[in-house]
Amino acid sequence: MQKNSYTVIGVMSGTSLDGVDLALLHFHFDSKKWTFEIGVSETISYNDYWLQELKNAVNYDDEKLIKLNQDYTQLLGNIIQSFIEKHQLKSIDAVCSHGHTILHQPQNGFTLQIGNLPEIAMICQQKAVCDFRVQDVQLGGQGAPLVPIGDRMLFSEFDYCLNLGGFSNISFEQDGNRIAFDISPVNTVLNFYANQLGFDYDDRGKITQSGNLNSTLFDALNRLEFYQKPFPKSLGFEYVKEVVLPLMESYTITTEDKMRTFVEHVAFQIANALPVKKGKLLITGGGAYNDFLIERTQCYLPEIAITIPEPKILEFKEALIFGLLGVLKLRNEINVLSSVTGAKHDHSSGVIYS
Repeated sequence: MQKNSYTVIGVMSGTSLDGVDLALLHFHFDSKKWTFEIGVSETISYNDYWLQELKNAVNYDDEKLIKLNQDYTQLLGNIIQSFIEKHQLKSIDAVCSHGHTILHQPQNGFTLQIGNLPEIAMICQQKAVCDFRVQDVQLGGQGAPLVPIGDRMLFSEFDYCLNLGGFSNISFEQDGNRIAFDISPVNTVLNFYANQLGFDYDDRGKITQSGNLNSTLFDALNRLEFYQKPFPKSLGFEYVKEVVLPLMESYTITTEDKMRTFVEHVAFQIANALPVKKGKLLITGGGAYNDFLIERTQCYLPEIAITIPEPKILEFKEALIFGLLGVLKLRNEINVLSSVTGAKHDHSSGVIYS
């Protein structure tokens, strides 16, 4: 008989390279509904060495990627073990870890999240559930986004759930199915330009707001082929490196103007992604702190009620949902929806290391 309460640690590292998010999570299942509580949580920033490694890894050959995967698994395991010791955590059912995406090429049947080697269970001395994306790609899916099943189970009171991280993605119900897809790059591009100006990121969108909109670049971004594709669809950093940044760099305008134009593009594409421009929209992820981006998004969606939740949900929602995916895997229940990823069928994804 399945038990109905679980205590797990959710672990997430996103493409915006903010660091490793860790959250102690309590899940309870009652009357066909899951409820949750987020306990102690923190983000461990990457040092300069790891920032450079993770930024450059998209260019690494197979040999370097194997070594990187080993080293990152060791790093991640140590971070998790330190989190457990620091907060004196006991009676943990599992560590549920996403790892860090280096390569994402579902069109080639390939995706790589480092930090998911079997050694992670030994290092953190806990059962580990991880590597959630590979099976979906093998089943013909995009391997992303995986968060929407959590949106359905934990945040059903909202018509739309939008995450603003390295990329933006949206999920919603349509004709009885959960639909979700990546919309556009966000912080992968904005942080690139903020770095050029000597900042880690654009605090509250103040730099962006000082720039001017370049309508020619704005139109060129909106004409990119990805936006004409139907869902399911997903993005990886390769797309930013090979398509978006070369286009933006071809314009001889100030960095501030590039950022201002790109935020307008992001807001426009978010509005374009919503089939009905009314209802309740939950926004999470680091981009929710970008006041100017939220303002521009609201401008395109005047009849949408935007909710930005309390900080723990805002900052740790992805860690929360990968915790849920891990619990569902432990129960051998569906944790990936084919309506979202395009896989051959719904399935229970991930691997369990004891």
